[in-house]
Amino acid sequence: MGHRKKSAPKRGSLAYLPRGRAARETGRIRYWPRVTGGTRLLGFMGYKAGMTHLFYVDDRPRSPNFGKEINQSATVIESPPIFICGIRTYTKTDYGLKTFGEVWVDDPPKDLDRVLTLPESFNTEAGLKEIEEKLDKITELRLLTVTQPRFANIAKKKPELMEIKIDGGTIEELFEFAKGLLGKAVSISEVFKEGQFVDTIGISKGKGFQGPVKRWGVRILPRKSRKTKRGVACIGPWSPPRVLYTVPRAGQMGYHKRTEYNKRIMKIGVDGKEITPKGGFIRYGVVKGPFVLLLGSVPGPKKRLIRLRVPARPPNNVSTESPKIVNVSLKSQQGA
Repeated sequence: MGHRKKSAPKRGSLAYLPRGRAARETGRIRYWPRVTGGTRLLGFMGYKAGMTHLFYVDDRPRSPNFGKEINQSATVIESPPIFICGIRTYTKTDYGLKTFGEVWVDDPPKDLDRVLTLPESFNTEAGLKEIEEKLDKITELRLLTVTQPRFANIAKKKPELMEIKIDGGTIEELFEFAKGLLGKAVSISEVFKEGQFVDTIGISKGKGFQGPVKRWGVRILPRKSRKTKRGVACIGPWSPPRVLYTVPRAGQMGYHKRTEYNKRIMKIGVDGKEITPKGGFIRYGVVKGPFVLLLGSVPGPKKRLIRLRVPARPPNNVSTESPKIVNVSLKSQQGA
């Protein structure tokens, strides 16, 4: 018999290239969707505490389990209030958005000194007046927010400084909304509601430098193979005389920025003890304050910052009402 050509599916997805290390431990949001129905913040932040599972009544109309109790995994994110310390404005140019101006609150949190060098004093009133006089040139407003990790169960004092866009009205309405929040703390219940969908942005677990088998899932070669077994036998043709980027090679695995779409908010609570399992979450402990329970998994290890955003492509014909939760597992994870 003649040799028959063997075909096999491509190992590893090329949709996540290049697989390089993320520049920083907090994910960057490059796109903010447009919203209607009132002025609002488009994002929030929290720290991943761990996972559990829950029983709830399936309210998806097309689901075969509609109206029945089902069991699914869920992620707990501790979400202490964020502090609004500034307003940043943008103007549209031929080369995209350009920073137009900003104003900071008179008395920012002391922990902000750990992030950047603050001036001795801020002239907040003069800054707001200057922005108000030039609203006709402004196309976008974002709030400068800082996290408050001291209120979460993590050994951290340095906050994260983030921009969060506001939308849902005219520039004048957005400015009045931002001015009303300046210098105040905002809780997650003021931004999102139970049953809504959100996008999660975070940095995945880092796994270091790994070979092609673990990194791409290629098959291990037979025992008698020459030179290598945990690699690709032929890395390319004579022409073109180079190794193509599509060939599985060794390199960085994990610690990549990842965006996961449409995670449903199952519960938003104030007291974290009602969601903490017996003995606390492994490698995290007890959830102290406000939290959000998301259906499914979220990228990143315990204690990593997760950014939540209004969904960029929300699902159609899906219920956004508050789900009916029957039970959330509080079983101890120490023996898991």
